[in-house]
Parts: sequence; structure tokens; C-alpha cells
Amino acid sequence: MTKNISKIKNPNNLDVKAISEAQNSLDSILSKFQTSLSGLTQENAKSRIEQYGKNEVAREKVPSILVQLLMAFNNPFIFVLLVLAIVSFVTDYWLPLQKGEETDLTGIIIILTMVSLSGLLRFWQEFRSNKAAEALKSMIRTTATVLRRAHKDMTPERIEIPLSEIVPGDIVYLSAGDMIPADVRLIESRDLFVSQAVLTGESIPVEKYDTLGAVTQKTSNVGATDIDKDNLLDVNNICYMGTNVVSGTATAIVIATGGDTHFGTLAKSIVGSRAETSFDRGVNSVSWLLIRFMMIMVPIVFVLNGFSKGDWGDAALFALAVAVGLTPEMLPMIVSANLAKGAVGMAKRKVVVKRLNSIQNFGAMDILCTDKTGTLTQDKIILEHHLDINGKVDPTVLELAWLNSYYQSGMKNLMDKAIIRFTEEKTNMKKVGVGLYKKIDELPFDFVRRRLSVVVQNDSDNHLMICKGAVEEMLSIASHVYENGEYLPLDDKRKQALIALAHDYNKDGFRVLAVGIKDIPASETKAQYTVQDETALAIRGFLTFLDPPKESAFEAISALNEHGVGVKVLTGDNEIITIKVCREVGLEPGIPLLGTEIEKMDDAELKIQIEQRTIFAKLTPLQKSRIIRLLQDNGHTVGFLGDGINDAPALRDADVGISVDTATDIAKESADIILLEKSLMVLEEGVICGRETFGNIMKYLNMTASSNFGNIFSVLVASAFLPFLPMLAIHLLIQNLLYDISQLSLPWDKMDDEFLQKPRKWDALNIRRFMIWIGPTSSIFDITTYVLMWFVFSANSIEAQSLFHSGWFIEGLLSQTLVVHMLRTQKIPFVQSTAAFPVVVMTLFVMAVGIYIPFSPLGSLIGLQPLPWLYFPWLLVTLFSYCCVAQLMKRIYIKRFGQWF
Repeated sequence: MTKNISKIKNPNNLDVKAISEAQNSLDSILSKFQTSLSGLTQENAKSRIEQYGKNEVAREKVPSILVQLLMAFNNPFIFVLLVLAIVSFVTDYWLPLQKGEETDLTGIIIILTMVSLSGLLRFWQEFRSNKAAEALKSMIRTTATVLRRAHKDMTPERIEIPLSEIVPGDIVYLSAGDMIPADVRLIESRDLFVSQAVLTGESIPVEKYDTLGAVTQKTSNVGATDIDKDNLLDVNNICYMGTNVVSGTATAIVIATGGDTHFGTLAKSIVGSRAETSFDRGVNSVSWLLIRFMMIMVPIVFVLNGFSKGDWGDAALFALAVAVGLTPEMLPMIVSANLAKGAVGMAKRKVVVKRLNSIQNFGAMDILCTDKTGTLTQDKIILEHHLDINGKVDPTVLELAWLNSYYQSGMKNLMDKAIIRFTEEKTNMKKVGVGLYKKIDELPFDFVRRRLSVVVQNDSDNHLMICKGAVEEMLSIASHVYENGEYLPLDDKRKQALIALAHDYNKDGFRVLAVGIKDIPASETKAQYTVQDETALAIRGFLTFLDPPKESAFEAISALNEHGVGVKVLTGDNEIITIKVCREVGLEPGIPLLGTEIEKMDDAELKIQIEQRTIFAKLTPLQKSRIIRLLQDNGHTVGFLGDGINDAPALRDADVGISVDTATDIAKESADIILLEKSLMVLEEGVICGRETFGNIMKYLNMTASSNFGNIFSVLVASAFLPFLPMLAIHLLIQNLLYDISQLSLPWDKMDDEFLQKPRKWDALNIRRFMIWIGPTSSIFDITTYVLMWFVFSANSIEAQSLFHSGWFIEGLLSQTLVVHMLRTQKIPFVQSTAAFPVVVMTLFVMAVGIYIPFSPLGSLIGLQPLPWLYFPWLLVTLFSYCCVAQLMKRIYIKRFGQWF
């Protein structure tokens, strides 16, 4: 066995010490770690903790409350607003204070209020989610059994110690149910089966045995076997930290702890800053778009007003107000409110949202990559068929299989449990069989024979050997088949027919075992049997097993496909079983792409392949992660659903990582969203929730950006012709504040069904087009209001500017607020699509306050005055005309660009 180990590849390119130790002799390992089969002394163990550190893997700790609070304000829009607040403080407060002039903190207070509410809302929601996620961490075994001596000359004792105190050189004892506490090299083992599902996703346990083959008196022919050179996890004399013992016992020496283990090295690779997600990229692109608009428009407004009015101080203040007006200062708060509302909605569906931004990423997701075992499947082997040699259902085969599984000693494996569960649920065999049969002996399963035999006796003196195992191994010891009530010789033709039948089931994704019997006459019976007695068996039939898909998987994948989300399966399991599962859940598998093939491809070639394939099988953890990143490079927003340590890198690299509450700690730490129930239908609900959240964010951003741009365009036109400022800075700030207040209800608005059918992403290009096309539409009616106030109401002098300001203030605010209903949908507002009740109430309230202000004491304080009642019929005509033109522009825009938001 050792001759091949030196060629084992490490597919993850990890510095795993287990590889080098696998090929060394036991004596050399004991010498290297300065230990013996009597174990370490307590003093040696203590010094080794200081040398190697505690047996703990790297993990991402929840930041302190202060750090979480500061990170809640880490948003490009907030940075823009803070810069504007600083400038406003200098120009509105500090400079006037130095000159002894009247100061004004209104603008600063408005901006800082928006920033504070946004940050605090985000902090509170994410703080609560982190607390909930911490409470979900699974309870794991925290101690291990080791051989230690108090002093060098004292007798060694088996003691229980915390996992964190395990050190290299420790002698550990393993038994059924134990978690492997570190990377260990086996010294002795007996019938040791280890589940590596946490690392590989493979649900079937593998046998591990010491270098000499774990020879027992009943399995004297056990020897070394070849090893899969392409996977370090196939090294069968090494057990890895985090895996667990399904059955058997073993003694082992610890060869790596903490960060030096395979588990620990993988954990280190995912701790640190997360990759930039679709949400981050979208926010950054829109932030820079608005900054560029400000850098162009603000200087133009400043220079135009400075030259035309001659007062550069007022021009500077007004330009600053324009900068604030161009900035959607409520956006951080609107985003936070939408995301928080989405998180609350998801919580009602038993979903914990750890990172609020992931809700929008959920809606933008157009590809969901998922692990197979435990996500698409139940991670629970079931018995599907019990057949005779011709493939027909045979109850006798089930009875024989049940006797074999029921009477074997030790911890039952998943297949034995499946047989017993099926039999007890479907028949009364247990009640009958236990009374009829008495166990004589058994020949335990081992990795080389790949079969298990039990010998039973009924009311006669004869014994019956019942053997089940892998098909080819069973055929190698069989001499007959049982067909139509008689035993027939197992010739080559019959053998090939049996192999073909088993292969057909394999192609359909079933694991197949053969069942054989041997009648032992009373004259040949024994008290104990050996492997040499497993000869001349008669094959009775087959058992087929399946890890079935979750009941909700088919419906969930169909729903995702209907909403424009493609599904790809990334698994460490083999391709045959994965193909079967995919077909059962409604996925067309196509031709799988294997991890060994992926290793030979460069990124350019793999980018092409990943678009064409649905199944990616026998993957290493970093291959999963590589596929995720290349899909993102291809322009996709990618989600990943997984639950094991092998899924952690992909969970971290995906735009939205989704895990379950039964997942490993590192998987849950890497995920953005944790599902608390088994139904996958919550995925569809999450997608819809994400799209509703994103849609309401886009409503605010598009409407505010275009409306603000329209206002600034109107200001430019007015500045060129009016002898006074078209609107004072305070008017512009109050108008924006009232408009923003009206937007606070948007998180409760509903989205058109058509909007929810496709993935949605941040699109700075569309926002820019929206601003340029839709914004000037409102400017048309701002200009008609200028004309109205100038010619009809004679507000055409500096002395009458207060009347002019009041007329434009009301028209500007009402048209800006009314645009919420016009632009929130691509349909005809109030006819084909009506806003949610909170939105209607809030906009009516703000419009009423806007009309009231010029008539109120506040109006006189800020330079406004009551308007004549004749103004309001003109206002109604203006607003109605605006609605008609806005609807027309909306149709033209959709026809030209093929989209709205």
C-alpha cells in the first residue's frame, strides 16, 4: 500500500501534514513526535500546547458591537452625504459665525438625521441577525479519549480531555459516534467506518484501517488496496479532523492539530474579507454616477448664478443646495428600511438573514449553485427495490436482507438502517423473524471483501449463511443462482446478465447490493465460521438504495426556473448518482463535468464550459469556489446552497451564501442566509422578497434622481433669465425633505407581477438614461409655472420674488410627489396599478403640508407667502398635464429601451 501513497495529489493545494505522514512507518512517526504507544506525559502535553497552540481552527468571530455599529455606516452614499454636511457646516455655520452673520444649521441637521437613522436601522437589524445566527451553532462533542501518564514512570490511563487540548503525538481512542478530534494516523483498527460527508458531501461511510491491514481472525485475507491517487481523502490509514466514526474502533496517533489539519487549513482559507458582491458593485456604480452628475451640474449652477446675479456668496450657497438636491439623501435609509423589512419578512418564513445586503442579492440572483447531499437530497439512504435475479420484486430477498442486517453486531451503517426501517414499516417480518431464527455467528464487513455474512438457524439442525455485499465481490464467491424455485449453475452468461442488470440500476443512480445464501447441512455446521466458508453461494437477488431528493426540491427548482433562476449542482459525490437525483428534481443533467477535468482547464476554457453544464461532480472545495467566481466573471449574480465544511469557500465567494441550521459551524459562519426549515420552497420566497426589496429601492432611486435632476435643469433655465434666484437654498432643502418623507412608505409598496419574473440588478446605465429622459419632463411644467407666475401673477421683479418662490415651491413639490405614483409602475397608475395604502396616505399628507407651508407662520420665516386662490385651478391643470406627458414619456422610454426600472 505504501508504494502508491507518495504519488497522492493534494487537489486543494493545501499544506496538509497528513499526506507526508501517511507513507511513514509507525516507528518513524512515534520517533518524530517523540512519543510512544504508552502516550504522552501531562508535562509533555502542556509544553506541546505552548509549541503548537491549541487544537482550534480559525473561525470568523462576530465583530464587537462598536465595530458592527461603524460598519453599518460603511456606505458610499453616506460618505457623499457626510462630505456635503461638512461643506454645509462650513458655508452655513462656520463662515457666517466668523462674520457675525445669521447662521443656519437646517441643512446639516437634515443630512445628519438621514445618515443616523439609516446607519442605526441597519446596525440594529444586523446585530439581531448575528445574535440569532450565533444561537444556531450546532452542539458538538467537546472531549476526546487519550492515553496520558501523570509522570514518565507511571501507568498510562485513558482520560477524557477537551478537544482544544489534543496535541501532536497524543494516542487517541476512537469508537462509534466519536468525532475525529484532529488529523490522526491509525495504529490499530477494527471494522472502522468513517463518515467524511462534512468534507466531501459523500453520504456513504468509507472504511479506514491501519497500514498492516487490520487483520482479524475472521478476515485473515484482508490486505492492502490501491488508493485513489487524485484525492487525499481516500488515504485509508489517515482520519481527518471533523469527520466522525460510524462504526468500529481504533487507536491512532495525532499527527496534526488546529490550523495544520485539513479541516483547519480549509477554515483558514475562508476567514477574512469577503469578495465584493453584486450589491456592493451596484451601489458603487450608482454612487459614482451621482458624483459625476454633481461634479458637472454644481459648478455650472454656481458660475451661471454668480455671473447673472453678481452675488457669489449666494451663488455658492445655492450651488451647495443643488448638490444636496441632486443627492438622494434618503437612499441609505430607504435601502436599510427595505432590507430590514425584507429580513423581518424572511424571519416569518423561518429564515435568518445575517447580512442585509444579501436580500437584494437574492433577488438579483440568476444562477443558484447547490450541493447535492443534504440540500437537494434528504441525506438519508432508503431501500428502493428488493428484486430477484430477473429484476422482479421478491419478498424473500427482503426477508434475507433483513435477517442479515438485523443480526449483525455493532453500529448499523446507512444501508442496514434503510433495510431495517423499510422492513419494519412495510411488513411484520421482525415479529415473525425474531421468533423463528437464532443467530449463530457473523463475518463482519470489511473494505476488501465488501460484504457481510451472518449465520442463522431456524427450528432445524441446519445453518443458513446469508451474505450481502457489492455485486462483483458476491459473484466471485457464488456458484449458483436461484431462479423459478430451483438452483442453477452460475455460468458466464448468467453472470454477465446479473452484472448488466446491476449496471442498469447503477446508471439510474442506485447503489446495488447482491444477496446470496448458503445452506449448511447439520453435518457441516460450526460454532464459528471464517471467511473461507464464504464460498459456493447461491445468488438470490438484489437490493437497490437511493438517497432520495427532498420532497420540496422539484417544486422549488421549477419555481426558480419560472423566475429566471438557473440551477447548477456542484457536488463532491459521483456523477452517476448526481444525474439520477437531478432528473428526479426536474433538472436536465446533460454531460457532467468532473473535478479531474476541471483541473486540466484554464479559466478561459472553463468559463465556456460552466455555461453549458448543469452537473459538476467529484469536486474539491476550491473547485466549487473557482466555478462560483468564474460564473461571476461571466456577469452572473450567483447564489450557493450548501451545508458542509467542503461548501464553506463557495458560500463565502457567492453573492449570496445560503446554508441550513444543521450545517457545520464554518458553513453557517460563511453563509449570508440560514434556512431553519427543510422545505426548499423558501428559496422561491427569498427570490421574490429580494426582488420586491430591490424594486422598491429602485423606485426611490430612479424617481428621486430623475426628479432632482429635473429640478436642477429647471434651476439652470430659470437662472439664465430671472433677476433673482429661482428658489432659495432653504426652499430646495425643505422641498427635498418633504419629498423624502413621502418616500418612507415605499418599503411597504407592492411590485407589479411582471417585475418579479426576472432577476434584477443594479444598472447605473439605466439610471442615467432614466434621469436624462424622465427628469426634463417635469422641467417642462416647471417652466410653464415660471411663465404662469411671471405673466399671470406678475411675479416678475425682485420685490415679488417671494410670490414666485411660493408658486414654484408648491408646484415643484406636488409634481415631485405625484411622480411617485406615475413612475412606480410601468402600467397606468390608479387604473392598472395602485400603490399600497401607506404610500397613498403618505403622499397625500406631504402634498397637504406642502400647500399649507406658504400659508403658515413657517412660510413667512423662510420667505414664502400665501398664494391667491386663482393659482390652484392653474395648478390642477398643470399637474394633470404633467401626468399625461409623464405617461406618454414612460411608454416611449419602455419601447425604446425595453425596460423600466
